[in-house]
Amino acid sequence: MWLILFYAYKQIPDKKSRPHWIIWSGLFICMLGDGLIRWFVIGLTAFLVGHLFYTAGFSRYWRFTKLSLFMILPIGLYGFVMGYHVIAALLRNHNDTLVVPVLMYIVIISLMSWSGFLSHNIWAIIGSILFVLSDSILSWNMFVSEIPHSDILIMTTYYTAQFLIAHACVSFLVLSAILRIKNRRGLLTRLLYFIMELIYYSFNASIWMEMVILSPIRKPNGFIVEVKDKP
Repeated sequence: MWLILFYAYKQIPDKKSRPHWIIWSGLFICMLGDGLIRWFVIGLTAFLVGHLFYTAGFSRYWRFTKLSLFMILPIGLYGFVMGYHVIAALLRNHNDTLVVPVLMYIVIISLMSWSGFLSHNIWAIIGSILFVLSDSILSWNMFVSEIPHSDILIMTTYYTAQFLIAHACVSFLVLSAILRIKNRRGLLTRLLYFIMELIYYSFNASIWMEMVILSPIRKPNGFIVEVKDKP
């Protein structure tokens, strides 16, 4: 996890990039949750706070479209079904004190996953889905019924999710540059925006796009130059 934290830190463009620092803080808090999970409620609380940080970081790049808004339905349905089975198992095993913390966690992680879709960042989307999958396997194996090879499945999906969320910082830089171009006037500029977005979402070439789009609009110190319309 330390390597993922270091990788995410290297993706932060400058000290003034608040959304990237918020996402990095979420990664750090989730790392604390790894060590605290032996005390289940404390570890669960750490992960819950980490998801709130992810949601806040993703919210800077929200774009509301019909598809992204629609995704609340399958995410909410999945959360409801998982919550129903897990809470029923908790009540059946007389773990009543865990019902409220687990229910709150299901709501928050579902919102975090939906927030990933609203950001339109492919890495944030996949990372948030894998995080939900990892915690689903963990909770089902812990409270409902045993899942074969659960340890491997949980850790593989968890660390992949964390890495993809860390890598999303690169893509957020690309999306910011694309949106700045979108806001400029002119037919050619709009056409350029359409081509760039098509390439980005078709091939998920975030690193290549970062070099091609951001390099021409960077200052020598590496900060991004604000692109403004001519009067």
